[in-house]
Formats: sequence, structure tokens, C-alpha cells
Amino acid sequence: MSLLRRARALGDALIVCVNSDESVRRLKGAGRPVVPVEDRVEVLRGLSCVDAVLVFDDDTPVAPIAQLRPHVWVKGGDYGGTELPESEVVRRGGGEIVFLPVVPGRSTTSLISAAQSIS
Repeated sequence: MSLLRRARALGDALIVCVNSDESVRRLKGAGRPVVPVEDRVEVLRGLSCVDAVLVFDDDTPVAPIAQLRPHVWVKGGDYGGTELPESEVVRRGGGEIVFLPVVPGRSTTSLISAAQSIS
């Protein structure tokens, strides 16, 4: 919520790009996603800070970014210091990339790890 609210404050609208289930499986492994894309999208659409949600099937959001041409592309601070696959298309479209600090321990991966250590 914190990241989404802060991202929304940077522009006129917030469009959240969400990996499809197939994309998440390719990137994170067979046990993922934990929550199906339909449920993730429903939750995001219910948030007042989110104006729209776009699901993409590729492993990177390059195609949606090329289509949307955002003025600001927001990523969590855990991606900071790395060149993103989408960096070139964001800049070519005249946009800037902003890394916002994430709330420690709130990633899906860390929550899954914590839950597994309890079991």
C-alpha cells in the first residue's frame, strides 16, 4: 500500500502492470504465484490510489511500457542500482525511472520464507 500510494503521488494516474501467472512461474518457479492473477488484479482495482491495472505475459514489462509511454516508471528500491530490462524503452519514451524504498520484510518472497520456517 505504501509503495502504491507514493507512486500515485508522483503523477496524474497510476497504472499498475502485473505479471500474468505464466510469467510469474517462469520468473519465480513452479510454486508461484501464490495468489492467482485474477485475485491480484481484483485487489489492486479496489484500491483508491490505483487508476488501472494491466496484465502482461512477457517476462519484462517492455511491451506495455512502449505502449503506455509513462512519464514516470516506479520500481521498488530493491531494484535500485541495477539496469532494468525496461530502462531503455522508458527513457526513449521521455520518461524517468524512480526507485521508491520498500517496506522491509513485506515482499511476497520474504513472507513465503517466513511462513515456511514456521511450518
